[in-house]
Amino acid sequence: MSTTEDKILELREREKREKAQGGPERVDEQHARGKLSARERIDLLVDPQTFNELDMFVRHRCTSFGMDKTFIASEGVITGFGKVNGRLTFVFAQDFTSRGGTVGEMHAKKICKIMDLAMKTGAPVIGLIDSGGARIQEGVDSLAGFGDIFFRNSSASGVIPQITAVMGPAAGGAVYSAAMTDFIIMVKKESYMFVTGPEVVREVTSEDIAFDELGGAMVHNTKSGVAHFACGSDEEAIATVRDLLSYVPQNNRESPPQVASDDDPGRTDPELDTIMPDRFSEVYDVKRVIRSIVDNGKMLESHRYFAPNIITCFARMGGKSVGIMANQPMYLAGCLDVNASDKAARFIRFCDAFNIPFISILDIPGYLPGKDQEWAGIIRHGAKIPWSYAEATIPKIVLITRKTYGGAYIVMCSKQLGFDYILAWPTAEIAVMGAEGATPIIFKKEIGSSDNPQDREKELKEEYRRILYNPYVAASRGYIDAVIEPRMTRPYIMQALEMLSTKRQVRPERKHGNIPL
Repeated sequence: MSTTEDKILELREREKREKAQGGPERVDEQHARGKLSARERIDLLVDPQTFNELDMFVRHRCTSFGMDKTFIASEGVITGFGKVNGRLTFVFAQDFTSRGGTVGEMHAKKICKIMDLAMKTGAPVIGLIDSGGARIQEGVDSLAGFGDIFFRNSSASGVIPQITAVMGPAAGGAVYSAAMTDFIIMVKKESYMFVTGPEVVREVTSEDIAFDELGGAMVHNTKSGVAHFACGSDEEAIATVRDLLSYVPQNNRESPPQVASDDDPGRTDPELDTIMPDRFSEVYDVKRVIRSIVDNGKMLESHRYFAPNIITCFARMGGKSVGIMANQPMYLAGCLDVNASDKAARFIRFCDAFNIPFISILDIPGYLPGKDQEWAGIIRHGAKIPWSYAEATIPKIVLITRKTYGGAYIVMCSKQLGFDYILAWPTAEIAVMGAEGATPIIFKKEIGSSDNPQDREKELKEEYRRILYNPYVAASRGYIDAVIEPRMTRPYIMQALEMLSTKRQVRPERKHGNIPL
């Protein structure tokens, strides 16, 4: 009869077998590729000595194709909970060394269990993806497992933060779970995502394309916009997850975390008084403005490589998290296009879902013109921005630094969309359109009847600029709350955030709106 000591020894042996993952050779192969193992990734992510593993001994139930004799350590995925920055977080990490981290019935059940626990406890879920996709031997049971995960991704959206770090392959149906989460982090030269791989593409279209070119980290960070961050290593990706979590609350019922700040809330920056170029056609870097007003100049930029004509980032002001969106004059003059519209709308909606106050910094001539944009659906995509702004009930603060014309003014900073506090620098220009386009329309007859049309048109453009190229007409109507010296931007926004900290706004009850997707 076995003694208690024997049973404890048996437990330790079983744990040792599971923790060996796919075995020393497979783990060494992982390291040779410059990748960490699943357990090493979890150790880096969670605070020391806080990870509690669940379902270590779960086994698949497949008996087809020799699977009845196949051992897969921890069923190819390590799941559990721990603390990140001292806060409860649920984690799953797919183990590529164990049968390629393929997803079968029980693999999926392990993931679903921690997602259900995360919803019950109101805590984020972090997925570390490194998988060959569906486990073919399990057939429809594997596909059903993906469906269970997708359903929970949808149910959790806007309730708890969901962050995915793709640290290896993600192919076929597996990519949709990642795409349904809030943020995707990819590792350069290690991770890739695609619905159909290079082999299928080659067979169907005769197109020869490499893995990285089809769905690598930079492809999804620059072209598709599927991913939000591109990192140089597993270690950097995990550090980014930890940094990102530090800005967001545990769930939609909480406020974002607050940290101690040694940056004076009343700090001014005289350099902002001279940042704006004198010539309309000259550009400046709006990131300089952002860094000037946030705590210690620190910002975490998402979608850095995608649609760079608009900036989206997290930062802190007075130690409290804020979301910031800004037109970037250095790219496409800060115009809105299809990609920038999608990027902006999604960021607004995330901040609104998780109670993060929102600051918009505007310098925008309008929507990007051209048939390519019209055919790509700029009307539909562009409409997502006013929809998202109008829907949002978080504190919404606007700073107009220079130009904002026409439709871009309406959707980005009009009081009528529910903005709470609108500031403008003296350099702000608000009009239906710029002088170049407006003057020939307004003064068509006068220019045409002039003895010297070119000189007269030039005079009338200057008159148009004199009358409308300023913030004071809008301020006289109450559409702008304050015109301020640029150096005073941080103190004004800090005071506005404090004033709006008790904002309460309720929208009419409905199942959901029909956003123009």
